[in-house]
Amino acid sequence: MTAATLEPRAGRRCHNVLNSLHATSYFAPEPGRELGALGITHPRAVNFAVRAAALGPVGAGVVTATFYNYKHDLVARHVPAVWAIASPEDVLAARARAVDGTLRRLLGEAVVTSPEMAEAAGLALRATEACSRSARPLYSAHADLAVPEEPHLAYFHATTLLREHRGDGHLAVLMSAGLDGLEAVVTHTATGRGMTPKWVFTTRGWSQEDWDAASGRLRERGLLDDAGELTSEGVALRERIESETDRLDRAPYEHLGAEGVGRLTELGAEFARAAVAAGAFPPDLLGRA
Repeated sequence: MTAATLEPRAGRRCHNVLNSLHATSYFAPEPGRELGALGITHPRAVNFAVRAAALGPVGAGVVTATFYNYKHDLVARHVPAVWAIASPEDVLAARARAVDGTLRRLLGEAVVTSPEMAEAAGLALRATEACSRSARPLYSAHADLAVPEEPHLAYFHATTLLREHRGDGHLAVLMSAGLDGLEAVVTHTATGRGMTPKWVFTTRGWSQEDWDAASGRLRERGLLDDAGELTSEGVALRERIESETDRLDRAPYEHLGAEGVGRLTELGAEFARAAVAAGAFPPDLLGRA
């Protein structure tokens, strides 16, 4: 099929299922064990290390800038100190071992070694051929890494590229919308599809006081009401943010084509459902409260 037949939100739907499996690595015990063996034991240090390692031994400023919605004080407590414990190269190797273990545990050997996994890896990698490096630091850094030989690791690598490609573009849209990192999180949580405040405080370093201040700024802009719900203006802004993110992220899915996107979405959804059924995510991760 031609690129013209690609339905406007097809890329977003495909991304969502691919990202669901990718995101399991941030809640699985395997990364903590593998990095713990290197001497990196704090959960936040593990998170910063595995996602930032492709950038090299960068400082806290780079991580705060590229991750966007983490409090800089939290980042600075662990970066760049983490690189004195283990090199980015060692972290990347540990991450690969952790992902291997996570996918085998969540999906099972039969799925990991299946023709469908190999097919999904091929489709996802084909989509990445149209990704752009321009102004996309996390994508570009991961694009410099070699593609793993094993299909399930190649699939994870491709989902990482597609996730960071969309994410880098999303941050540009958030900046254009005038939302800082925490304001972006607050508005996303208000949609009911983002992380609960509990998980934001635990993983992003923000406090209830920070959250309340961000909510106040959003109320002043008419984006949030007194109950913490999005106003009509807030709903419209979130819709514009997602639509513009879709536009900036359309090229990989146009390149793959409607038929390929449909098949990759189908396969990715099967993998994601299996992971969720295996308990990949905390039950209280998403929602308003």
